Amino acid sequence: MTIPIALTIAGSDSSGGAGIQADLKTFAALGVYGASVITALTAQNTRGVSGIHPVPAAFVTAQMDAVFGDLDVKAVKIGMVAQLAIIEAIAAALTRWKPSPVVLDPVIVATSGDPLLSVDAVAGLRTKLIPLAALITPNLPEAAALLGEPVASTEAAIADQGKRLLALGCPAVLIKGGHGQGAESIDYLFSAGGVIALPAPRIATRNTHGTGCSMSSAIAALLAKGEALETAIRNAKAWITAAIAAADRLDVGHGHGPIHHFHRYY
Repeated sequence: MTIPIALTIAGSDSSGGAGIQADLKTFAALGVYGASVITALTAQNTRGVSGIHPVPAAFVTAQMDAVFGDLDVKAVKIGMVAQLAIIEAIAAALTRWKPSPVVLDPVIVATSGDPLLSVDAVAGLRTKLIPLAALITPNLPEAAALLGEPVASTEAAIADQGKRLLALGCPAVLIKGGHGQGAESIDYLFSAGGVIALPAPRIATRNTHGTGCSMSSAIAALLAKGEALETAIRNAKAWITAAIAAADRLDVGHGHGPIHHFHRYY
């Protein structure tokens, strides 16, 4: 049996709800074999992040070379990158191995509000990784942080930020609306072809830990299976909405619990 392979390059979440663990669960739930490159260890749970231990950049390189030197990777997801040196190591390895497509989730702040990216590294995301990605998937606060301005609160402001993020060199930008207001959570897909609004019902639950990680890894998984970008985004959006809707079936932790990655199965 030949199974499509996707690679996640991200941080480890010791509580299992986000990061590498969420990505591998997402890949498995969507029928894709998952490989991983760990950029940082975090001490965290559903209540917050209490410690971050970055992996040395040279060892990030070693992990990437090991994976690309053996596995036929069909798509790459990048999440938490922690430090500028790690960003530079990832960019160099991507340039050397040229995997495609790459989905970049610019993880800057955890669901709990804890920072996950050093200030000097945000510029590295803009200049070194975004131009190598086929798609970036910032939420509203991350889109604002990448541009160094306040969070967009209107559709016009979101459109303006989306167009300026496109100008950074990535062919497609998905600004996620989970941090917005209203009865619907609307994501906006920006590309050379224009803007597409992707609405879904806003679900009342505090169990949203790992949503952004899982959305980007779902897109990568579906791209690895050969879906076109817009189709992969629409199908990932439907899957993540169902995973959030089923999150309250689980009883994990005392803060922001995880989404239900395996809602289709139990």
